[in-house]
Amino acid sequence: MADATTAARARIDRALAELERKILALKARPASAPPIADDDLFAPRSDANGAADAARLAELEAAGREASEALGRAAEAVREVLVQGERQARDEIEGEAD
Repeated sequence: MADATTAARARIDRALAELERKILALKARPASAPPIADDDLFAPRSDANGAADAARLAELEAAGREASEALGRAAEAVREVLVQGERQARDEIEGEAD
């Protein structure tokens, strides 16, 4: 999981660096420059990387499902531990009352 976190952090760092570069480029443009075409970060891409992007999207969706299932299992384990703790506490209280 640390590898995935490290990879995600690296992607975020690269995205932030790219965003900073674009902002600096926009600030450096003269007011008389022609407007820049809409650069929608979330718009679907129509370039040659379409197949690679689709594969990466499928990979990310699968990873998301796996993470969701793992979180579900972890939540269930926590619930079980809590129930066991409550039972133990109840048994100790009942034992002291006898």
